[in-house]
Amino acid sequence: MEKYTFSEKTEEEALETALSELNVSKDDILYETKEQKGGLFKGKKVEIIVTKKSDINDYIKETVNKIVTDMGFNVKIETKVRDGILNLTLHSDNNNLLIGRDGKNMNALSTVVKQIIQNELGIYYKFNLDVGEYKLKQQKNLERMAKRVAREVAKSKVEVKLDPMNSYERRIIHNILNDDRYVYTESVGEEPNRCVVIKIRND
Repeated sequence: MEKYTFSEKTEEEALETALSELNVSKDDILYETKEQKGGLFKGKKVEIIVTKKSDINDYIKETVNKIVTDMGFNVKIETKVRDGILNLTLHSDNNNLLIGRDGKNMNALSTVVKQIIQNELGIYYKFNLDVGEYKLKQQKNLERMAKRVAREVAKSKVEVKLDPMNSYERRIIHNILNDDRYVYTESVGEEPNRCVVIKIRND
C-alpha cells in the first residue's frame, strides 16, 4: 500500500498539490498532517502523508485473500464500493466453516483484518465483509421479522422484547422501523444480552 508525501507552507497548499499530482478528489484519499520545524532561515512547512482509498481497498482484498488462503480455503472475492464504503463478498469451497456458528468465524476474520488496516494506517477504516451473502440473507430475514412483529405490536398495543442481538443486528431492526407510523424501537440491557424492544407510539 503506497503512501505519498507532500510538503508545502500550509496544509491547504499541500493538499492541493497532492490532489493535482495524484489526479484524485479529496473523497478519494485519506491523509495525515505533520508540521515540520523550519531551519534558521526557513519557515515552518506542513507535510501531509496521503493514501489513496483505492490502494487501501486493494490492500484489504489482498490481506483477506492471503489469510483465508493460508487457512486452506479456495476463495473468490467480489468487491463493490457503495456510498464510499468497500463491501467484500467471499465465495469459498466451504462457506459454512468460514462463516462459523452465528457468523462468529466471519466476524473474527473481519476483526483481524480491521486491526491490520488500523495498524497500517493509524486510523479506523470502515469496510464490510460477507461470506456467501450470509449477512445479506440475515438482513432480509431480520427485516421480515421486524415488520411482522411491528404489525403485531401495532395491532395488540403490547410491546415486544426481541431476543438478544449484536450491535449490527440491532441496527438493522432500528433502521427498518425508524419511520414506522405506529411503533418505535429502543435498545435495552447490557452486552451480550442487549436487545431491541418494539413499542407502540402514543402520539
